[in-house]
Amino acid sequence: MDLIPTAARSSQRPSTADLDHALTAQLAVAWAGEGGEEPRLGWWRCDMTGEFTGQILLEELLPTTWRWASLQAAREAARRADAALRSRDARADRIHSLFHLGFGVDEQLDERFQDLKRGGTGPRSALPDLAPLLTDSWDPEAFSAWLAGHGDPRFTAAPIGRRLPGPPPPLPEAIDRLLAALAPPSPHYPLPHFRADA
Repeated sequence: MDLIPTAARSSQRPSTADLDHALTAQLAVAWAGEGGEEPRLGWWRCDMTGEFTGQILLEELLPTTWRWASLQAAREAARRADAALRSRDARADRIHSLFHLGFGVDEQLDERFQDLKRGGTGPRSALPDLAPLLTDSWDPEAFSAWLAGHGDPRFTAAPIGRRLPGPPPPLPEAIDRLLAALAPPSPHYPLPHFRADA
């Protein structure tokens, strides 16, 4: 029996704009975090968006969706790195991070990603805020400026990463605060996170 009123359920569902904001953040960070022959931040061992690496393979295999597929692969590498760090905590399921926003939201993000991928336009058109971030050459200063544009980084050092104060806020605010807490970039993925039991 469903005990949550329909009105309450619908108010909990993020809007399409909120999901697109979260996807833009995930894809930008996944792209920026890649390592490889020409590493950017080098947070995960993945080079699926590189012109002479993953891009060549995917363009041949998936001629109409290769741009989406390369970002999807980078996002999956980021999710795995994020999950590995979260697994070090005894209550890993209570941690909300950029790549683990709770089961319901994660599921909606995956559905939205697939809808966009099937939409017939490329990532830069479907998610316009992504276009200025995915540059041909890596510009760490521009990326740092983009992170800074999401607010002041407020966090404390925790054993698994950078812990943000309080419980997870609504999705748009959570994304902005998680992005802000990626600054300053570190040699390893710093896992900004909220605790749902805070």
